[in-house]
Amino acid sequence: MTIWPSRPAPPAGTMRIPGVLYALGLIVIYFLLQIAAGTVVSAAIGLLETLRHPDLSHAQVHARVWHTLSNPDSNALLVILGLPLIALLMFWLVHRAWPALWPRPRPPGFGWHAPLSAHWYVAALLMGLIMPPIGAMITKLLAHGHDITQNVEELSRQASGNLRLPLAIVAITVGPMIEELLFRGVLLSALMHRLSTRWSVAICSTLFGVVHLGGLDFQWYAIPNLILLAAVLCWLRLKSASLWPAVITHGVYNLFALIALFAAT
Repeated sequence: MTIWPSRPAPPAGTMRIPGVLYALGLIVIYFLLQIAAGTVVSAAIGLLETLRHPDLSHAQVHARVWHTLSNPDSNALLVILGLPLIALLMFWLVHRAWPALWPRPRPPGFGWHAPLSAHWYVAALLMGLIMPPIGAMITKLLAHGHDITQNVEELSRQASGNLRLPLAIVAITVGPMIEELLFRGVLLSALMHRLSTRWSVAICSTLFGVVHLGGLDFQWYAIPNLILLAAVLCWLRLKSASLWPAVITHGVYNLFALIALFAAT
């Protein structure tokens, strides 16, 4: 039995398949939209402050905007409200570009289809519970005593109690769904159309780890954990012929991290 399924046969007909550059472009757009959301909110706050206090100088308005945005609750609300809207836009873009690939079980399809067996849901839950302690152990060995922080965890720790639950819900549902669509759906399909399965998984997993460097404050020793997680997610996606087990494992992984954080604080 092979760990990775063999490379799928090319689809029949003239089915349009995403290119690697197109897939990478969608991932870039996803992260740029998150930056753009903060910029739009900053501009809106600045305009509101200018209208409310026309006597303020530009520097004073800037200081008020910075004070508002530095508030953890403001950032939490930005994630809670902004990320679902960004995810909806990305889902629409992907579905509009490749509607025929959306429900297709195996690459080049995106796997929005029930897995081959309900047992894969159980496997996904187990993987979501197993991977956090394994990843923590690997990271601890590489960090040599350095603290590991992630932006969403810091945000959850500092946000008000009434915002923690909606923030957690977004982190364990919306985030995993859109990231699995982009990485294990579009990108993995684009890579497997051109490369072997092993190379496709390796590239997809490495990119998944690298793009999260910013959210980890560029603490490189946390990346191997994410690469390993991404490889497991690729395995689940390919072996189950569905994206849902990967989404579940990703969500449980995030939930595990947040539970540990809340318990500690």
